[in-house]
Amino acid sequence: MTFGIDDFLWRALLAGVGIALIAGPLGVFVVWRRMAYFGDTLAHSALLGVALGFLLGISPNIGVAVVAISVALLLLALQRRHWLATDTLLGILAHGALSIGLVAMAFLTDVRIDLMAYLFGDILSVDTTDLLAIWGGGLIALAVVAWLWHPLLAVTVHEELARVEGVPVERMRFAFLLLIAVVIAVAMKVVGVLLITAMMIIPAASARRLSRTPEQMAVLAALFGIAAVAVGLAGSWRWDTPAGPSVVVAAILLFALQGLLPGRR
Repeated sequence: MTFGIDDFLWRALLAGVGIALIAGPLGVFVVWRRMAYFGDTLAHSALLGVALGFLLGISPNIGVAVVAISVALLLLALQRRHWLATDTLLGILAHGALSIGLVAMAFLTDVRIDLMAYLFGDILSVDTTDLLAIWGGGLIALAVVAWLWHPLLAVTVHEELARVEGVPVERMRFAFLLLIAVVIAVAMKVVGVLLITAMMIIPAASARRLSRTPEQMAVLAALFGIAAVAVGLAGSWRWDTPAGPSVVVAAILLFALQGLLPGRR
């Protein structure tokens, strides 16, 4: 016991903070580029990555990252062929990957899998190894975001102008997709594959009205995410509700509350 709170709750809080620190800044680009459904597509493909990890005998996190990147590259390839509208392609890939993942898990008869934990997260079971993976992957991703901040921002604001100015647009797109894949892989344990995108979008949306600059929005998004984790875990502890969904509910409540505050231009 530490200050009357079990160690597992402190580990859960540290894990949630680690996710919020990277999901917030990355989420601002998801909001600016209106790519919420794209994030959902990669998140839904995570379950297929989990099944792939068990089938190949590798870490599920590695499987998730590999599948998420593969789905992202497949989407980019299909977009270039102009066969279908992007939202249609996203729908096919999102639900297709999720369904294939569920079917693949049914064939893993020799492996016991807690499907609900992967779908909705199991933050209270985070151990020291998980913390190292979350903070290690999160800090690397955060460093990459800081390094690529200006070219990513240029591509987001005006892609054609960024191309004229010499920004490697295609490489920035791939780097952005890679970052989302990393966040999904490390956040899976915290909020599950069905709620990962919420941790990127809702805090960033909460910060948007209160920010004057992109950098300020990124910092506020991270702070909103941290607050959602703290409030959600407290509510889960108090009312014995699922921890992962409780964090997302807290993020929604904070989003509603910030709507009462005066916004900035």
